[in-house]
Amino acid sequence: MKFFRKIRLRVLEEGNASKYLKYAIGEIVLVVIGILIALQINNWNETKKENRILNDYLVKIKSHTQEDLRQLDTITTGRKQIADVCKKARIAMLTHKEEENIYTLMMSGTAFADFFFKAKTDGYESLKNSDSFGKINNTALDSLLIQYHGIIEQIAENEKSYNDYILTQEAHISKEYDRTLVLASAFMPKDSLAQLSIPQSEFIKTFKEYSSLPSYRNVVSLAAFQFDMMIHQYEELKRTGTLVIKEIDKLTE
Repeated sequence: MKFFRKIRLRVLEEGNASKYLKYAIGEIVLVVIGILIALQINNWNETKKENRILNDYLVKIKSHTQEDLRQLDTITTGRKQIADVCKKARIAMLTHKEEENIYTLMMSGTAFADFFFKAKTDGYESLKNSDSFGKINNTALDSLLIQYHGIIEQIAENEKSYNDYILTQEAHISKEYDRTLVLASAFMPKDSLAQLSIPQSEFIKTFKEYSSLPSYRNVVSLAAFQFDMMIHQYEELKRTGTLVIKEIDKLTE
């Protein structure tokens, strides 16, 4: 500023209006350039800050998606095992070969386990409610996340439908059948069961009666059918989740 002031005073002393006008215009141009540079730096800093915030959201969503995929591996394995047993039990029921397949029928009782997939969605919900969401709106990642969370909702509906149904059937069974011995054989440790001095034949007889109940058979038959649909949805979610992670990696590199 001292340098410019000296020039301005010298030009004024010379009394050359044209020269002073040129100098004034030049000074204004320099000031404007300085302001533009300052604005550009400010915008660059703001963009950098916004990108850092968006990256934080995306890293969180990626972490949650990876946790979902690990959970899906576990739950898919469990559903497949139960579905296979229930399919064999259903064939035994349809062919009236329960006697020969009593242990398969006993194992098919796992169809009453009401477990479900619990997705971690809070990272995505936080992003949707933030100003950063506009930065991925109408992008490939946006489409994948919509698809991913749409499948999660479908899975939740199917699992709720199944779990509600088995609770209803369990209520019917509880009204008409004492399940004390059946539950003991399923959940008590073997050494504890041995102390009860109940012969194995008694357990088998009890379970034959239990597995002949319509409510029991309804649940086993439903599991044999519906678990395949659930497993298909798990696999679809895993494929979409993998694509979500790849797209996030592209954006956060």
